[in-house]
This record gives sequence, C-alpha cells and structure tokens, in this order.
Amino acid sequence: MKANLNDQTPIFIQIADMIKDALVEGVIKEGEKIPSTTELSNFYHINRATAQKGVGILMDEGIVEKRRGIGIFVVQYARDKLIQERMQDFSDSYIQSLVKEAKRLDISKDDVIKKVSEYYDNY
Repeated sequence: MKANLNDQTPIFIQIADMIKDALVEGVIKEGEKIPSTTELSNFYHINRATAQKGVGILMDEGIVEKRRGIGIFVVQYARDKLIQERMQDFSDSYIQSLVKEAKRLDISKDDVIKKVSEYYDNY
C-alpha cells in the first residue's frame, strides 16, 4: 500500500481505495487478513476512527468481513467483484467517451481499434 496520503480525497476513502487496489493487484488475497485499524492508524499517523471508517466502507461493500476476536478478512470473490466494478467504470468513463469522440471526428471503428492497439502494444 502507498505510504503517502493526499489532500484531495478524504483519508478514510483513500484507506479503502488502497486496500481495494492491493486486492485487485494481488498484494492482498481473498481469505487474508487486512491490516487492523490500529496498524493503519499507526502507519499513516491518522486517527483510529478514520481508519475504522475506511474499513467500514469495505465492510459495507461486502469486500471484507469481521471475524470476532481475530480480525478483518477479505471475503471470497471480492477481487472478482472489484474487477467487475472497475471494468464497468472503465467502460463508462473511457470507452464510451472514446467512441463518442471518434464518431464526432468521423474516425472509423477500424482506425480506432488500430490506434488503441498501437498504444496498448507500446505501453
């Protein structure tokens, strides 16, 4: 997880997003325990309630579950759920805009695919 927080987004959202990113990237796996709110608050030098609020987002979204007396663990299929959501967001945010602009500029589908392939291959 990132060591630095930014000022643009509320800290509790950044905490939730960092854990989600770690899960999507495979750093944290399904069934694994996530850092405790105490560990998060100590690492980021934040109030424990802020860390709890970030973890609470994950619990509300069904990404993690609390196991009384042991900690908070990533649920099964959480990674698949996050990837599905992000694929939809990617399509909504980028693909639709790309297609609209291509049509506006009268760029053919083949040319769009060719250009995207070039960027994809060179990345």
